Amino acid sequence: MPRTARIAPKENVYHILTRGNNRQDVFKDEKDYQKYIEVLKKYKEKFKFKIYHYVLMRNHIHLVLETTERGGSMAEIMKGINPVFQRQIQAHRAFLARQI
Repeated sequence: MPRTARIAPKENVYHILTRGNNRQDVFKDEKDYQKYIEVLKKYKEKFKFKIYHYVLMRNHIHLVLETTERGGSMAEIMKGINPVFQRQIQAHRAFLARQI
């Protein structure tokens, strides 16, 4: 049975915690951190949310952000950021593996 959709006001402040699968590392090197920040900035422009605080740890991420009336919902924002970051990291790691 699917989970019931969240009901949240358009403008709301969220603390979001994202972990790697099975608590595996999300970030392997400095470039991974930089790529995440680039994706975060891109989606901040696209969805018009405010970032109050972020912490990028090796195996998880903390974000404190506020959705706005003219922007996307928290679910839309995270459905954009996480898959795009994951695809970029996978492509980067595949490229590095081919170099060996």
